[in-house]
Amino acid sequence: MAENKTKKTDVSVNDFLNSITDEQKRQDGFTLLALMSEITGLEPKMWGASIVGFGDVHYKYASGREGDWFKVGFSPRKQNLTLYIMDGFPKYHDLLAQLGKHKTGVSCLYLKKLADVDLPVLREMISQSLAS
Repeated sequence: MAENKTKKTDVSVNDFLNSITDEQKRQDGFTLLALMSEITGLEPKMWGASIVGFGDVHYKYASGREGDWFKVGFSPRKQNLTLYIMDGFPKYHDLLAQLGKHKTGVSCLYLKKLADVDLPVLREMISQSLAS
């Protein structure tokens, strides 16, 4: 069975965020770092080269595939800020309607910049996801 390619590393989260050349992405990254640190009460860790994750979860699918991942996280990618909300989005319909400009994938929330969204709504989504 294939193993996850993205694993937790010992790379410094601050060093990673400081290496982002786009000023807005870097600032948004530090804002998300502070927001998720406050909400989770957990120490951030780098996962792979570009994902900041909080907490640890071991998952196992019906197919037998299993692995380790984080509870919530984000990645300041070139195109979007990608936020990882592990329980997906169906239950967040009302919050998403209030959030502002965004797109979603199965468990990814894509934002161009934090200024496009309502941060208290985002905070509530992250808090609810952790409680799931």
